[in-house]
Amino acid sequence: MTEAKEGDREDNAPPPQDRVEELIARVSLGERAALSELYDLTSAKLFAVSLRVLGERQSAEDAMHDTYVKIWKNAGRYRVTGHSPMSWLITIARNTAIDRLRARRNHAHVGDYEDTLAAPSQTPEQATIAASDARRIVACLDTLPEDRRAAITGAYLDGQSYAELAEAAKVPLNTMRTWLRRGLIALRECMDG
Repeated sequence: MTEAKEGDREDNAPPPQDRVEELIARVSLGERAALSELYDLTSAKLFAVSLRVLGERQSAEDAMHDTYVKIWKNAGRYRVTGHSPMSWLITIARNTAIDRLRARRNHAHVGDYEDTLAAPSQTPEQATIAASDARRIVACLDTLPEDRRAAITGAYLDGQSYAELAEAAKVPLNTMRTWLRRGLIALRECMDG
């Protein structure tokens, strides 16, 4: 397998669904050539997903390796449902990248999000205001219970789905939705106060 680069596919069109499903089926039978072809067809898209989550090229490349190892090991679990097989592959890539992000942060304090929250600005004055707002948001996040804070940062800063958050917290999906709604209300009240 060669290193994935954004834009490897000349037409940037998604690979044909039937072809990807066929390759996944062949990978499930242990065909290395099928994995190589699947990689060639899908790596640009999966690399872009990993890069978007991780923000660093080297980390995204490492996540890609892990992603294709998981695809190799779990191809037999894929079921043709009429939905795009790319969704299944993208989910594996995204979850792998998120796992790497979590490991990299190694239970980082919410304060580590200040750089993420302070959007780049045009002027020094705007940058100072944005940094101040980011510090206020982080301070307000710190007032939330740890599970609510983790849910909000997971959903809105790490890009996790509600279902992923509910599974990680071992709570029902509706409970997670309630945590997020109430957490955002508490954040708004804290920021307004």
